[in-house]
Amino acid sequence: MNIQALLSEKVSQAMMMAGAPADCEPQVRQSAKTQFGDYQANGIMAVAKKLGQAPRQLAEQVLQHLDLTGIASKVDIAGPGFINIFLDPQWLAQQAEQALSSPRLGVAPVEPQTIVVDYSAPNVAKEMHVGHVRSTIIGDAAVRTLEFLGHKVIRANHVGDWGTQFGMLIAFLEKQQNEHHEEIALADLEAFYREAKRTYDEDEAFAERARNYVVKLQGGDEYCRAMWKKLVDITMSQNQLVYDRLNVTLSRNDVMGESLYNDMLPGIVADLKAKGLAQESEGATVVFLDEFKNKEGEPMGVIIQKKDGGYLYTTTDIACARYRYETLHADRVVYYIDSRQHQHLMQAWTIVRKAGYVPESVPLEHHAFGMMLGKDGRPFKTRSGGTIKLADLLDEAHERALTLVKEKNPDMTPAEAHELAEVVGIGAVKYADLSKSRTTDYIFDWDNMLAFEGNTAPYMQYAYTRVLSVFRKAGIDIDSLSGAITLSDAREAALATRLIQFEEIITQVARDGTPHVMCAYLYDLAGLFSGFYEHCPILAAEDEATRQSRLKLAALTAKTLRQGLDTLGIKTIERM
Repeated sequence: MNIQALLSEKVSQAMMMAGAPADCEPQVRQSAKTQFGDYQANGIMAVAKKLGQAPRQLAEQVLQHLDLTGIASKVDIAGPGFINIFLDPQWLAQQAEQALSSPRLGVAPVEPQTIVVDYSAPNVAKEMHVGHVRSTIIGDAAVRTLEFLGHKVIRANHVGDWGTQFGMLIAFLEKQQNEHHEEIALADLEAFYREAKRTYDEDEAFAERARNYVVKLQGGDEYCRAMWKKLVDITMSQNQLVYDRLNVTLSRNDVMGESLYNDMLPGIVADLKAKGLAQESEGATVVFLDEFKNKEGEPMGVIIQKKDGGYLYTTTDIACARYRYETLHADRVVYYIDSRQHQHLMQAWTIVRKAGYVPESVPLEHHAFGMMLGKDGRPFKTRSGGTIKLADLLDEAHERALTLVKEKNPDMTPAEAHELAEVVGIGAVKYADLSKSRTTDYIFDWDNMLAFEGNTAPYMQYAYTRVLSVFRKAGIDIDSLSGAITLSDAREAALATRLIQFEEIITQVARDGTPHVMCAYLYDLAGLFSGFYEHCPILAAEDEATRQSRLKLAALTAKTLRQGLDTLGIKTIERM
């Protein structure tokens, strides 16, 4: 049940009956304070101004037409014309019953769209590092959320698997195989890349062969393609281990490398020329964009083909957007790429729109994010200043969580302790990132993320097990409760209201790609449950009807916490 949408529709109708224009915005929001009801409609002021009416007078006319029978117990006007709506506890109880009996927690199915989500994007022959964390886990939370709502989601892992460096890598792979006479495992991709680069810089004959291999690879030479594929396969199977540990839903089938668009590039350059969008400039092919000005205030030139015939990232990104619309039939395309790429994407998409490759009706959205910083406020690096490998970061998370788990549970078997440490440690790294607004930089801090209090994964995982312990203590099956939900205490009503707002929250996260909104909601929910648990005895309730009702509220809380954490890709545990 989306209460906000329901109330918006009712208030909007009443506003039109009171003489407001058809496109008026009711601006229904959850109230910040309980004395202003559960929801407020704040749109009266703006409409009254348009109509040249006193806002309070218009609010009174709206109230005469507003029919919230059975939904609200009280509606009043506050201040200059805010409308406060207090939900009826009986109606809330019915909504909570419906949510509990539904496998989807009462969330209505959506009109399904095909949504392409571009995220993670590692490079071939390099290990995933800290710089890939945010794209990977924020993107995956968005994908899980969209799929839960019923959309058809296409995961696009835009892997850097093309470019001039592949001549060098193929030549070095060949050299290694000739010297060692065996298949190499490339256990250390970073070392492989560094060695290849050193050999390229120091050995002219090797460099010559590497340059030759680039040309052959781009010309479709079978031997070079086979060696190239080997590099891609080795890298992606290593990355898959990281994805699996991170509880991220990407698989090998989701890899859509830059190479996928190669064959499209000559046609795109020719087409942009034919449409008069691209022109020759100093030997290169350039699109001049009035929308972007250089320092001199002249239209910015975006190169799409260099004078040596090579293509640029922009060319690939134009092809990529076109492919997602024409071949994948996307209704919406969302990119999780760091904020420093914003102008580059905007330029590529401006060209895409001008060329008519993707219609305006299909949104291209850049859901940008800030950087991950160390405690010194600088990009998060190793002590020696190198990039931190993602696998090493996850190992450290496991070790730190293991120390905590052993402290709190000295009697656990080593196998159980390791299993719990993996869930808590990885969950902590993910949640610390997901709970911050993605548009800002955030400070990576082990102590905060592994704390058992505050808005952290360990606290949320513990809150979930705490709700379940009520059922364990009583030996009751969470799915076999009878009786009706009744809300006689203000704390019961507050908890029920928040539980039913799950659909509003998940809809917002799906629209804006803001997992921190879900984290804040779940943290708030855990807090409301704590207050309810302390002041409204569950197992020791005064009568059986109240006991069943409170058990049902606890059951809905557990299911909502679990489902919410699942949309974030955070695992839950039954006991902690």
